[in-house]
Amino acid sequence: MKKNWFDKELEKYSKLSGYKKPDKYTNVIKLDSNENYAIDPDFFQRLLIEMKGNIDVREYPLGGTERLVRALSDYVGMPKEMIGVGNGSDQIIDLILGNFASKDTRILTSDPTFGFFEERCKLYSIPKIKIPFDKNMSLDIDKFLANSKKSNILYLDSPNNPTGFQFQKKQLEKLIREFDGLVIIDEAYVEFSDYSVVETVKKANNLIVLRTLSKSFGLAGLRIGYFIANKKMIDTFTRVIQYPYPLNTMAIEAGIMALQHLKYFTDIVELVKKERTRIVNKLREMKVFDVFESKANFVLFAAGGTSQRIQKALIEQGIVIKNLGKVGEKEGCLRVTVGSEEMNSKFLTAIRDLLN
Repeated sequence: MKKNWFDKELEKYSKLSGYKKPDKYTNVIKLDSNENYAIDPDFFQRLLIEMKGNIDVREYPLGGTERLVRALSDYVGMPKEMIGVGNGSDQIIDLILGNFASKDTRILTSDPTFGFFEERCKLYSIPKIKIPFDKNMSLDIDKFLANSKKSNILYLDSPNNPTGFQFQKKQLEKLIREFDGLVIIDEAYVEFSDYSVVETVKKANNLIVLRTLSKSFGLAGLRIGYFIANKKMIDTFTRVIQYPYPLNTMAIEAGIMALQHLKYFTDIVELVKKERTRIVNKLREMKVFDVFESKANFVLFAAGGTSQRIQKALIEQGIVIKNLGKVGEKEGCLRVTVGSEEMNSKFLTAIRDLLN
């Protein structure tokens, strides 16, 4: 039977792998997806009760995203006209790539980078120039500068997922300043890092900074993403490109309420950073892993040929971490999310017992 154009297009897309979501586990210590389990679940239960009176799900959320944007404006210290929202930063990435990039556009990025971004580039047949990480899990700024003239879009997750690497601020600012095209800096993990480039948006008309409430605010299940860009980009994105109602009523109200409890989340971030240091130091003390510095809420370490055995043994003890395989020049890389103090202690004890 002769294939029509739809059959051919469907066949092409069916061969793509797509973004692989984490495996679903129950009754385990879940340290594989960079979720924020340092937050007390009872806190969110109280938050839901507190916001219940503001919700009528029979109505469309008219004016809701505008209220959330005002709250985000206060949080990031940028004008509300320079902030847009989306159903997770995933959706914002998808809409930007779908409307501003094509098979004739070249994207400069790191190898590896955020998995969803890579898969979306494949979906839209967008070619990439990928700069690999070295043996120390760092990137060479000069390689990016050398390839900038060959590229139309620069995408960097800062800090990077899965390595936790972040350029020095002056280096990244130089790269943004010298790049002649669209620059997308994904700051999903920025609250756990040393700095943000959000203020640079005021000077760089070609810069988009992506953010989320999934990580430091622990609202991964509600899918609240946002971005900061020049006023014309925000206006065009919001009026023309974005869906009429990108966020549901529950997500809007929860986001606003979370931002009103900023001190609580700031304290959680400091706890995660302290625990991150503890995990790095304890893993290094074991003297069997290459453990890399991180500016995010996870730690990457290379276990070589023992990585699969370690991951499997941890699962048998009810602890799930991410096995990434080869990252940069290192084989057998594992990534562990920084959880609560108790979760982290159980992970470290389990690793120590495996090695003894």
